[in-house]
Amino acid sequence: MSLRDLPSVDKLLSQADDLIAAYGRPLTTDIFREVLDAARANYHRRSPQRSEGPALPPGGATRSAVEGEDDHAALPSPAEILAQARARLADLSLPSLRRVVNASGVILHTNLGRAPLAPAALAQVEAVARGYSTLEYDLAKGERGSRAVHAETLLTRLTGAEAALVVNNNAAAVLLILTALAKGKGVLISRGQLVEIGGGFRVPDVMKQSGAKLVEVGTTNRTHLRDFQEAIDSKTALILRAHHSNFKIVGFATEPALEELCSLGLPVVDDLGSGALLDTAAYGLAHEPMVQESVNAGAALVAFSGDKLLGGPQAGIIVGKKEPVAKLRRHPLARAVRADKLCLAALTWTLMHYLRDEATRLIPVWHMIAMPVTEIEERARRWVVELGAGEVVDGESTIGGGSLPGETLPTRLVALTVTAPNAFAAKLRQLNPPVIARVAEGKVTLDPRTVLEDDETPLLAGVRQVLEAGK
Repeated sequence: MSLRDLPSVDKLLSQADDLIAAYGRPLTTDIFREVLDAARANYHRRSPQRSEGPALPPGGATRSAVEGEDDHAALPSPAEILAQARARLADLSLPSLRRVVNASGVILHTNLGRAPLAPAALAQVEAVARGYSTLEYDLAKGERGSRAVHAETLLTRLTGAEAALVVNNNAAAVLLILTALAKGKGVLISRGQLVEIGGGFRVPDVMKQSGAKLVEVGTTNRTHLRDFQEAIDSKTALILRAHHSNFKIVGFATEPALEELCSLGLPVVDDLGSGALLDTAAYGLAHEPMVQESVNAGAALVAFSGDKLLGGPQAGIIVGKKEPVAKLRRHPLARAVRADKLCLAALTWTLMHYLRDEATRLIPVWHMIAMPVTEIEERARRWVVELGAGEVVDGESTIGGGSLPGETLPTRLVALTVTAPNAFAAKLRQLNPPVIARVAEGKVTLDPRTVLEDDETPLLAGVRQVLEAGK
């Protein structure tokens, strides 16, 4: 078999009506060409070099006969080409951004998209996405409106702030604040707060990008109010407090309280990161600074995320006093980092759940945090029965997402004893939908706390499938 025996693209297309119907003729044509190109390249790699090797192969066969055998082995048949194209098209049509089942026990899993949205928020996103909306239209006046109004009323009511602005994430919120209010001027920050969070977000780098001048005060573990007082001069624009978020400084350590910083007469910006509106201490965790507390302490601006402890979409939320928020809104950078209609749709209904005092029931993140261990254990025992495998063991769930470092919640795990735990976990990730489990102490574990109710059926079906395949 030689290269001339490979079928043409047109011939392959004549046998691929089902592929053309499923994927379209242009894409199917491109994939056939890719498969044929790969076959030709493989043929050239595997063909023996005519100037090398013995004059005659063992047994006295002629070189042309051996070359024919090698050629035949290197070239796929038309049926194999069709099969390869089918597989490539199937892989290509499968989106890389996919829904997964989170059985890891990490509630705000950054790699898995952080906070899942509440059903009402999802419904509002769909309603807005299906057609036109009042994104920037005032129905009462019949003229152009502002997208800022959709979340501002809810945010000010919930936090007690005078004004609010929503951008696309909290890093953008901090960048906008520093650029609009402190470009070319000094910003005081404790050395212990020069943090780096996931994805390489570093406070010094963001400050440099904004054009603000970083002024470090105090030491890594101890910063006093007098350190800030002594650093203030005519070129100081504001004080920035950055929540530690994903690490702790313990032992011989101290920092001024936010109220003390606000007493110095400069605008204070509080970058909270997670931005809790509920008291985490009420659910057996350490107290996470709340947005309302920062507003009440006198911060000029408070910045926090929408998709962490708030439990909504990715967003950067800024609340605070009217004048600085108005400056941010007028700055050219505000347009570049503004939130889109889908974000605002999801955010408004997430906030509505807080106003209605139903966050722990209807916002998935808070439902998981508040879930009693008795409920988790009951669910885990039912899974063991349905799977016909595993045992229920004690475990710990974590918050994740750079929130409450070191804090855990007691949970119950379904622990599966399998021959090759890592290989088993890899097979779970190949399911549709993929199941994300953990391997601990030589066992594959599933945490019911982070498995959404709608994900339970595909989880159990997928685990059963992998268990049965390994028998």
